[in-house]
Amino acid sequence: MKQVLPLLALLAAGTAVAAGPAGSDGKAPAKPALSAASAAAVPYAVANCFNCHGTDGKTSAAIPPLAGRDRVYIEETLKAYKSGAKPATIMHQLAKGYTDEELAVFADYFSQQK
Repeated sequence: MKQVLPLLALLAAGTAVAAGPAGSDGKAPAKPALSAASAAAVPYAVANCFNCHGTDGKTSAAIPPLAGRDRVYIEETLKAYKSGAKPATIMHQLAKGYTDEELAVFADYFSQQK
């Protein structure tokens, strides 16, 4: 996780993330807007996810597939793992290593996989 922080800093420079908690105005949080360079770097930033969830978010094992799932669902689930609100065997430990903005980028990436 820490090894991708410099790359994620680059992503953050080109990413605009909605302010405020999800649903504070009754709407879903805004989708992160990525520059072309940042969008190209996303697969490298989510490389730790690939080990279990596959590069395209599709798995055939007991690990939940992420491809095409709702972005807000993925993001909120990751945040729940991070806060400890959702129990897990490993995800709660992994999610703690990322900022909420990074988790939003991950959710956006996997929601766009088909």
